[in-house]
Amino acid sequence: MIEVVAGLILDPAGRLLACKRPEGKHLGGKWEFPGGKVEEGEDPVDALIRELEEELGIIVEAGQALTPVVWDYGRGPIRLHPFVCTVVRGQPHPHEHEEIRWCDAEELGELDWAEADVPILAEWRWMA
Repeated sequence: MIEVVAGLILDPAGRLLACKRPEGKHLGGKWEFPGGKVEEGEDPVDALIRELEEELGIIVEAGQALTPVVWDYGRGPIRLHPFVCTVVRGQPHPHEHEEIRWCDAEELGELDWAEADVPILAEWRWMA
């Protein structure tokens, strides 16, 4: 099982940051919450902070953990650990994504999400 983290990054207006995977990569064109693999021996929160700095050039503060999602895209199962977080330094830039977008609840529903992110989005909407 591959351990993966994802950040539900909120702006001051309560919008979430959605990131579009680049065409030609696994799940290309799908929208996702940014994050990545947890390295061996790494704490998931530390992994999230590291990944978001690498992918978006921001420093975040991790808050509430949501329910982990186990998913298999045909490459072996992953366990996705989502965290609600806020930016404490920097402005997000799409270093590894085709596009990034701050979205309100209605806009989030219009995006073509990666399947593992769908239950996370549903849980967040239920909480909000």
